[in-house]
Amino acid sequence: MWLLLLIPACVTAVLSCLRLVRVAATFGPDPDGPADASGRSAGVGLYETAYLAGGPTRVVDLVLVLMAARGRLHLAHTGWTTVVDPQGRSRLERALIGSVGRDGQCRTARLRTALAGHPTVLEIGERLAAAGLATPPRVREATVLAVRQVRTAFLAALALLAVALLLGGPGTAGPAAAWFALPLVLTGGTLLMARVDVHPYTRWAAPAGQRVLRAARLPQQHGGPVDDAERELLTAVAMVGPQAVPDARLRAALLH
Repeated sequence: MWLLLLIPACVTAVLSCLRLVRVAATFGPDPDGPADASGRSAGVGLYETAYLAGGPTRVVDLVLVLMAARGRLHLAHTGWTTVVDPQGRSRLERALIGSVGRDGQCRTARLRTALAGHPTVLEIGERLAAAGLATPPRVREATVLAVRQVRTAFLAALALLAVALLLGGPGTAGPAAAWFALPLVLTGGTLLMARVDVHPYTRWAAPAGQRVLRAARLPQQHGGPVDDAERELLTAVAMVGPQAVPDARLRAALLH
């Protein structure tokens, strides 16, 4: 009986590991590419920092907080966003106002989803990816999916082993555990190696971009001067997300 359970465990383990290896070989570091992209980090501002730290959604959070802090947007803790000043000061602000709609009010969750997929936001990621600082979305998605499949195969092998031990007769526990060790060792070892070689490409920032994030110190914001308190708030949102907002009502509006 336990042999029938071992076959799918082994097949799933082998296929998932091969997929992860293929993804790593296809999307791994380019030896002919720039050895150090950190020299290009001088042009990285708050929006770029937000993308590297949290992707398109983090950029949306940043522009929402910026406009709310300057009184051009009202974010209600009930989950609604209202435009107070319809004159956008940047392309991102104009994109946000356009995503809200002609009524000047919409659900914050819908706005965040719509703006995260807006070409103006995606252009930031494309520019950073071209500079070697951001992981291209297709690379990140393929890598995350491959790692998830290996993890699923590992858990499936554990579950099938448990079933085999429950259904097996006397004397089958030893052989079953020994044979099930094959898919468990294969998937577990692959996950450990992926932690070092592949895991960096499951993040929005590529390894060079992660070095930029570690060295980030209050990046400059495009679109006019801001005081130190506002700059500190915007930088915290860019690096950490809405959880860094000290105002409980504004934080609740962003996390609604």
